[in-house]
Amino acid sequence: MSDTEQPRPLLVIDDDKKLCGLIREYLEPLGYRVSMRHTGPEGLQAALQGNFEAVILDVMMPGMDGIEVLRQLREKSGVPVLMLTAMGEESDRIAGLEIGADDYLPKTFSTRELLARLRAVIRRSRRTEADARKDDEELLVGDLRLEEGSHVASRGGEVLDLTALEFAILGSLMRAGGKVKSREELIEEVSQRKFDVFDRSIDVHISALRRKLGDDAKDPKYIRTIRAVGYQLIGEGRECV
Repeated sequence: MSDTEQPRPLLVIDDDKKLCGLIREYLEPLGYRVSMRHTGPEGLQAALQGNFEAVILDVMMPGMDGIEVLRQLREKSGVPVLMLTAMGEESDRIAGLEIGADDYLPKTFSTRELLARLRAVIRRSRRTEADARKDDEELLVGDLRLEEGSHVASRGGEVLDLTALEFAILGSLMRAGGKVKSREELIEEVSQRKFDVFDRSIDVHISALRRKLGDDAKDPKYIRTIRAVGYQLIGEGRECV
């Protein structure tokens, strides 16, 4: 972690104070700020009031157990939750995942596995939040308009008949703000939105998109090919709403 980077806040809810301390000792040098609570009610209150990147939650606690903590937490918060379960307690894992746990880890975990799973649930949460923002996005580039929420793309007020994949490619180019997008970048972005595109097939989809835009690859008004690099959307008045 750099000198200017802020520690990432985590909450550990577990009645085993020794284990909480070991988790803190391991994670804090790696850039996390670990808060600890040792009862279900205290942990739930902290999780709801704090701004944590993730919660590590033990299932087996006296009084309010981890399943109940998670159930009440999910009524008000989408914070990533990594649950700690006793070895072989499949019912706990299933119950936690059904209620909304992001992942689980047996209490025999290694520190390396804890870190890997923690990073994974945080990464997935950030990706989900970014996708949600995209769903509300409206993009304008010249006379092109793309509305993610209603899945409508238009040129000069005329609605374009795009496939879902062509819509995703156009959105990627519009969000690039005039920067060149390589084929690899386009493939990666549309693949994250659950499309399967490989290698040079992206060129075929670009050609189809050009036809529907009424564009000419030799004298483009919308999509310019940058030889051996990728594609660039050209136009004035780029903005995101």
